[in-house]
Amino acid sequence: MPVVTAAPDLRTTFAGLELSCPVFVASGTFGYGEAFSRHYDLNELGGIIVKSLTREPREGNAPPRIVETASGMLNSIGLQNVGVDAFIKEKLPFLRQLRIPIIANIAGTTMEDYEEVGRRLADSAGVAAVELNISCPNVKRGGMEFGVDPGLAEEVTRRVKKVLRQPLIVKLSPNVTDIGAIAEAAERGGANAVSAINTVLGMALDARKRRPVLTTGFGGLSGPAIKPVALRCVWQVARRVKIPVLGLGGIVTGEDAAEFLLAGASAVAVGTANFLEPTAALKVKTELAAFMAETGFASIRDLVGAARV
Repeated sequence: MPVVTAAPDLRTTFAGLELSCPVFVASGTFGYGEAFSRHYDLNELGGIIVKSLTREPREGNAPPRIVETASGMLNSIGLQNVGVDAFIKEKLPFLRQLRIPIIANIAGTTMEDYEEVGRRLADSAGVAAVELNISCPNVKRGGMEFGVDPGLAEEVTRRVKKVLRQPLIVKLSPNVTDIGAIAEAAERGGANAVSAINTVLGMALDARKRRPVLTTGFGGLSGPAIKPVALRCVWQVARRVKIPVLGLGGIVTGEDAAEFLLAGASAVAVGTANFLEPTAALKVKTELAAFMAETGFASIRDLVGAARV
């Protein structure tokens, strides 16, 4: 493949959103964006997916709720957040000043929770799309139960889609037998896109104390350790649905991002790497452009789904 002499074109579209580049930051790893704005211009990103929002504020699980593991991190935060009303009033004004799409991630324990949060965001200026979190493994009720049952996944997607004006992205769990079936259910429910994947259910044990490190016992594993699982899921999902896929799970470098795009993702999100380096997503974007120039890809569209068995 010849080397591209002109700078690669990073512009693309995802779920109807116009992006300057395909690199988002993942929900739960970037807060509401303001703290990171001290490190670089957030307009350099493709978009921001904010921390999960629920109908009422949540304190989350008791600590310890984060533990470092080999090549990754286990978390059991429990969806701590300010609540959707405080987000709209206190956090969204800052985000609204940015020129990039802002995606609100929503969570709940009942169908009605999801609907109500979606309804409150539907008319909120500055929210370009909504990501439906039906796959969180570290809350005791709701959430993940919708993400492991195709019928429930389809129903909650349909109900939230009905109250929204914005595009709807459904976040998929890897903790299922057939992730493609859940993706198809989301598509039937009216989702404009899916994101793959959320964290992998895991556990850390303190051998000296002879008990789990996390107070909840289990948590969600993220970081480079889950990249092979995430790539497999993106590959499978992209071949089961016609809607676009947002790929995430262990992306640290530009070449990591390229692998997800080649596997069939239309865009990617950087997650756990943000905890290690605030400018991680910007680094991924820069390295992705360099990879494309080196390997002869002129545009993001040339990369998407280009890998073959």
